[in-house]
Amino acid sequence: MDFNDSTEKLGAHEVAAWLRRHPNFLQQFPDLALTLVVPREDGPAASLASYQLDVLRDKNRELNRRLHELYGNAQDNERLAVRTHQLTLALLRQTTAADTLRAMAATLAEDFQGDLVRIVGFRTVDGLEGTDWYQHLPSDSPRLAGFQDLLASGEPVCGRLHPDKNALLYGVRADEVQSSALLNLPGTGLVAVGSRDGNRFFPGMGTLFLRMMGESLSAAMQRFA
Repeated sequence: MDFNDSTEKLGAHEVAAWLRRHPNFLQQFPDLALTLVVPREDGPAASLASYQLDVLRDKNRELNRRLHELYGNAQDNERLAVRTHQLTLALLRQTTAADTLRAMAATLAEDFQGDLVRIVGFRTVDGLEGTDWYQHLPSDSPRLAGFQDLLASGEPVCGRLHPDKNALLYGVRADEVQSSALLNLPGTGLVAVGSRDGNRFFPGMGTLFLRMMGESLSAAMQRFA
């Protein structure tokens, strides 16, 4: 029994001596500091307790930051969901193809803060002659060759476009656009939302609501096919 006690005491002394030679040990293993039970007394034990408290405070700040970030994202998604629903209702209220496209262009410019909105339709739409935001191009037009990947995938695309694509979509104002969101409307055409901010639309950003808006417009336009 005495032998075991002395061995344990010797081991504890060795650990203490090793820690004195390596004062930065707990910086490498902060989780170990959180599991130690120390008395709140004056001296070295008090500094270790302070260290534990600092680690807990850092973790708490990080958790609060993540919580605020999640809350902000939830609010943004809620606003987008409401706007997308309102857009769908607005499209379904229209009685002509031209008015449906006008409603789409106006909503994207006002509610979704698009600097330039352009629609490329695969068929002629009466009532839109002379507008600068709508142009008719058949789906097999050679001018749409650069958009074939987008048309084939059916997925929205976000980011900076090649100057040739900008020129087709935005015409004389192409130089104003630094980033775009493109919506593919199967059998109907393309919708481009351009921004003067090069970081407004970027690859990898969420496109769920863009896809939903494109599907809403496609469904609304099928009434006039």
